[in-house]
Amino acid sequence: MGISIQKTVSPVAVFRDGDYVLYRDPDLYWTGQSGHTFVCRVKKAWATGVYHLTELGSARLIEFARPDYMRLLPPIDAMRDIDTAPLNGAAAEGMTAAAMAWLTQQHTTANKLPELPAPRD
Repeated sequence: MGISIQKTVSPVAVFRDGDYVLYRDPDLYWTGQSGHTFVCRVKKAWATGVYHLTELGSARLIEFARPDYMRLLPPIDAMRDIDTAPLNGAAAEGMTAAAMAWLTQQHTTANKLPELPAPRD
């Protein structure tokens, strides 16, 4: 009776310059060290399939990051608190400052009469 080895290949995501990603440093992770996961922005996507990232917390450059250790952070997740906020007086307590700023801007814009640009002379 032979042993069957099944090779599984997970698809590798392709990221673009400017994407926000969650990056896990494989050296720190596999050696059991803490602080191995960072939120980053893709600075440069190389044709070789590696990426240069900028860690958002410290602005540190992470070179030659492999996509196997990166996950896209979609905008829908970042904006979920606005989409699911309760519409009552306690809504502001559970929202981030960015969400409150966005809602304030939307309220100001929505309650203003549209203005035409000034005529050219």
